[in-house]
Amino acid sequence: MKDAAGRQKREPGPQPAARRRELRRWSGVPPARFLGSNQIELLEGGDALFPRMCDAIHAAQRDVWLATYIFHDDPAARTVLDALTEAAARGVAVHVVVDGFGSMGTLEAIRSAMGSAGVQLEVFRPLERWYAWLQPGQLRRLHQKLCVCDERVAFVGGINLIDDRHDMNHGWTEQPRLDFAVQITGPLVQSVYATARAMWARAHLARAWRHEVRTLVRGTHPARKAMALIRELRGAPGPAAPVEEAPMRAAFLVRDNLRQRRAIERSYVDAIRHARERVDIAVPYFYPGRGFRSALRRAAKRGVRVRLLLQGKVDYRIAALAARALYDELQGHGVRIYEYTPAFLHAKVALVDDDWATVGSSNIDPLSLLLNLEANVVVRDPAFVSALAARFDAAFAVSAEVPAGQARGGGWRGWLRRAVIASAANAYLRLAGITGRY
Repeated sequence: MKDAAGRQKREPGPQPAARRRELRRWSGVPPARFLGSNQIELLEGGDALFPRMCDAIHAAQRDVWLATYIFHDDPAARTVLDALTEAAARGVAVHVVVDGFGSMGTLEAIRSAMGSAGVQLEVFRPLERWYAWLQPGQLRRLHQKLCVCDERVAFVGGINLIDDRHDMNHGWTEQPRLDFAVQITGPLVQSVYATARAMWARAHLARAWRHEVRTLVRGTHPARKAMALIRELRGAPGPAAPVEEAPMRAAFLVRDNLRQRRAIERSYVDAIRHARERVDIAVPYFYPGRGFRSALRRAAKRGVRVRLLLQGKVDYRIAALAARALYDELQGHGVRIYEYTPAFLHAKVALVDDDWATVGSSNIDPLSLLLNLEANVVVRDPAFVSALAARFDAAFAVSAEVPAGQARGGGWRGWLRRAVIASAANAYLRLAGITGRY
């Protein structure tokens, strides 16, 4: 088309606002809501998770999306890597996103294996250049552990792709770490799928944003390729599943730095505030904010049995010191504290009464509650809660209960210790761009 002067008239492209909306849809995650008619199975450790995950990947016909903090290079992780590369080799669209810090040591090896097979690998906040360490945003990591195959089956939990008996800082151990995940089929899979896809898309956009934004704004031919990629990634998941009352009812909760900053923390606190009989929490890194601690204290005060299962075999001494600084405060209000000593504790699970349970990646500390990208499943189903309760009871049976007063966190020394740790936590959060008291 030509203008009045005979010059070639440029076709108008989509306006910047429309393009921004398209990119937000590409990298957005759905809000949490409870959906019925799911089948959710509790899996303990990588020994249970990895074979199930590999079976689902081998059966995939269309696509596989995987997000993880650590993708290690040991025999257990290699079984998953082999399944992913085999799927890509037979034409399945395989997308993997790993965290740039958690997978830093093995990134070169997995990138080589995946690249040769056609797996589309992205790295969330990579640290391959020295100046990347100077960016405050690098403190916010991808800590989710997600896998979705053909939008049919999903896996969510706290288990990294590493052998249960292998610790990256302490080497090999005789006993497997205590950790959990869930296998999901049903309507909730769509929420996990949308989130796993969004994590890959965000990492991809962060890597190539200069080129892609430039081409999008100009409306040139490469822009059409970018928009085609966005449409491919977004897919057509179909209409949202209605809220149902049929078992198993569950919600997929995400903690991100956009619209769902405190979704997981609020779910915990709300459940604890409504507890009538029991609250059991297992978590390796425990330093909750004042509102969370208040909910625990109030529950114990009104007669609810509140038990915490924390690390006895310590992997990071600073994290253990932070948790132990709170022992006397909580025990003084009736909260019972146990330390798990047979192996490293990595589980992030909890149950309240007989009809609320959560399994996921979120610790109860400033990093997980306010910084990292996390994902938990909350299940409202008595049978599932009963299965998790049995695992709790087995873990408590081999743990040591901490006698009240043993932490020596009372008096002015205890107050000073908590003040120092709280100040350090707030300084870390301010450095990461989070304001407000914790």
